[in-house]
Parts: sequence; structure tokens; C-alpha cells
Amino acid sequence: MQIIGVGGPSWRDNGYGNPNGNLFDGFQGDSVHWSDLDTDLYHWTKTLRPVQWFPGHIAKAEKELKEQLKLMDVVIEVRDGRIPMSTSHPQMDVWLGNRKRILVLNREDMISTADRNAWADYFTRNGTKVVFSNGKLGMGTMKLGRLAKELAADVNIKRRAKGLLPRAIRAGIVGYPNVGKSSLINRLLKRRMCPAAPRPGVTRELRWVRFGKDLELLDSPGILPMRISDQSAAIKLAICDDIGERSYDVADVAAILVQMLTKLPTVGGDTLRKRYKIDVDSKNGKIFIEKLAVRIFNGDVHQAAFRVLADFRKGKFGWTALERPSRWIKMNVDIVVMNDIVEEKGECSHKTAFEALRHKKERI
Repeated sequence: MQIIGVGGPSWRDNGYGNPNGNLFDGFQGDSVHWSDLDTDLYHWTKTLRPVQWFPGHIAKAEKELKEQLKLMDVVIEVRDGRIPMSTSHPQMDVWLGNRKRILVLNREDMISTADRNAWADYFTRNGTKVVFSNGKLGMGTMKLGRLAKELAADVNIKRRAKGLLPRAIRAGIVGYPNVGKSSLINRLLKRRMCPAAPRPGVTRELRWVRFGKDLELLDSPGILPMRISDQSAAIKLAICDDIGERSYDVADVAAILVQMLTKLPTVGGDTLRKRYKIDVDSKNGKIFIEKLAVRIFNGDVHQAAFRVLADFRKGKFGWTALERPSRWIKMNVDIVVMNDIVEEKGECSHKTAFEALRHKKERI
């Protein structure tokens, strides 16, 4: 685990990239690949059944979490290091307000050094304190506990000034389902205090646990928006197993993954061909899944799709992120969306389309 950056404004306040520079994604030579991938993904997902998952316990947990936030001195937001933007709740900044926050990018072991460096540079430039972690192995989790106590040290300074006894620092751990929140707590405590499993929806209620004499931790269920408007993000949640399997068609998601992997400069079609001995078309992952089903699974497309997803999650194609930071990627996708709005509204001007896009984002 390594701590990057210093406390400062939220990354949302600064946009997706460095506001003072040109195109930024950590490595400018790969910028075209990542921009094209994000634009393609937007088009690919338009024809699919929307991915939505909001089990009943989440609504209750969200309401309780908002109440508990009032008691927190510092908030530890955990995201999946493979998809840091897609595992960012659109309401999180509103809920947290000015509370001190530590951003944890978990599953550091599942991304490349280049991915990690790109995100580290991005968050440092945006003044966000970020910790890269591997909750599964618990590497450096003690540093996270110390950092939480350091950030909230002024709580007891103020209490002493008022003649009050010091109390334990309260830190809440929040984030999407299956990003590793409970595992981080268990590693901090060095014992299994919170239920954890490699699937979304295991933690279903809020629970405070004590870490020594001077730190209390709140484990919370994964919180998702009631409606996921960004279907590109939803597909990435499905690929990374950060959303319930019942919410999506496994064959559709695996087909999109194949198309993404062929376009990723760190993977490419050759990697898929060597592993499965099947030719791959970057524009039609569905055919690839069907060929794999015939070759290995007696025509069972579901099993073939699940194999491809499982291989990605286990790092069989090499460890890689599915996102890189770039304000220009965001701008490219916005332009595509605006053009779609113009087509849908007929003679609509781009100014009107821009207003429609802004309104759409406000709803998100």
C-alpha cells in the first residue's frame, strides 16, 4: 500500500483530468487507444439490455449510512482499482460534504504498473489523498489506520480545549459492492470480524467495530445508485464482478469484454487467440463467445461466457485496468452523446443538445 497526494479539492471539482495541462492519461502514447475504447463502449452498450441492480437492503443501508455519516470524523472511500471512475457513487461528494476523506484504490495487484502510475499522477495533480491497497493480502493496511487517525487528530485537540476527554476516532468505510471494504477491515483488525466473500451483496447491514483504543470503523454494505444511467460503467461493474450477476446477461457482458480486450494496447487480440486458439474480431465478441462454446463447452454459450469473465478476473490475460484518467476521454464521449441527441431530436441545434446533455448529467 502506498499513499499518494495530499488533502485538497474533490476530483469531481476539477473534471476528469489535469485542468492546467494537455491530454493526460499517464502515458500520452496510449491516449488514442483509451479515447477510442471509451467511445466504442458507449456505442456497444446502447443495443444491450440495461444493467440495473438495486436489491432491497441497499435502500435501507443508504438511509442508515446518511445518518451515520454525521458521526464520522473521516471517511474512507474504497473503489476498485481496475475501474476507479465506474465505482464512484455520483452522490458521494454531496453526502460527504467537507468531511475529511481518504480514497482507497483496492486490488492494486490486479492492475499494471502503468495503470497505477497513471492514476497516482492523476490524483496527485487533483490534490486528492489516495491509497493503493491489496485488501486480500493486507499489505500495508496498518498505514491506512494510521492515516485515518492523523487526518482526524484535530477532533481530540478540540475536545481537550473544551475540557473533554479524548475519544476514539470514528472512520466510515464506504463504496460500491464487492470492492473490498470488509476485507480491508478484517486485515486492519487481523481477524475476521466482518463477513467477506468475492461476490457483491455479502454485507447487508452497517456495523461498528473497534480497532484498538483510539479508532472505530464502520463497515457498510455496498451502495449503488437506484438507477445506473451510465451503462458503460454498468458493463464494467459486471465485468469486474462488482454488481449482482442476475442484473446482466453473461453472454452480452463477455462479448463486450472480448471487444474491449482486443482494443486494449496491453492485451490485444493475439492474447485471446493464443489462449483459446480462436480467431477474434474486435467488432463482434459475440461470435467469439459462440465459437468458444462450440469448441470447449458443447455449444453452451453461458459457460463459455463465464469462462472468459472468470479468466479476466483471475488475471489470465495479464493484470490490467479497464479505465485510464483523461479529461479528453470524457469530452469525446460527451460529443458522441450530443450527436446522438441531435439525431434523436431531428433539427435540434448543438446548443439545445448541450443543454439536454447537461440536464441528463444532473439527473445522473
